[in-house]
Amino acid sequence: PAQILTYLDGVVKVEETELKPRVGFLYPVLSHNISVFINATRERDSGQYMCTVNVVDEASSMGKNIGVINLTVLVPPATPSCQLHGDPMVGANVTLSCSSRKGKPSPVYQWQRTAPTLQVFFPPAQDWHRGTLKLTNLSLDMSGLYVCVAENQAGSAECSIVLEV
Repeated sequence: PAQILTYLDGVVKVEETELKPRVGFLYPVLSHNISVFINATRERDSGQYMCTVNVVDEASSMGKNIGVINLTVLVPPATPSCQLHGDPMVGANVTLSCSSRKGKPSPVYQWQRTAPTLQVFFPPAQDWHRGTLKLTNLSLDMSGLYVCVAENQAGSAECSIVLEV
């Protein structure tokens, strides 16, 4: 644990940490609301934060005036990479894969064919967690534009691939 912010004897002190230029008290300290802000949050700001209030001349309050909160900074998926695995010939099987290098929590992936007609896929052909879509016994009418959307609570990103059978 590292101390990041203190208020003592009327003085606010921000410790020399990575948070120094981005952290502070949200309200004037004497307002009795000691909420803290963190600007320009980063994934590594995630963690447990503890607030301790020590009241002068109140020896019996030790351990009672502590608040703890867990902060999880969500990260939207990075633009995923779409790939074709296999030889797209009539009667063959291929797998389309979609993978995003970033995202917290880990993104789920949804494939769909958008052209010439919209088609949505479900398990077992599609694996939402691995980002794969297995197409079996290819036919000419399976040709088209396939789009993968990587999504989590923080946002979404997509890539596409043209399948020519």
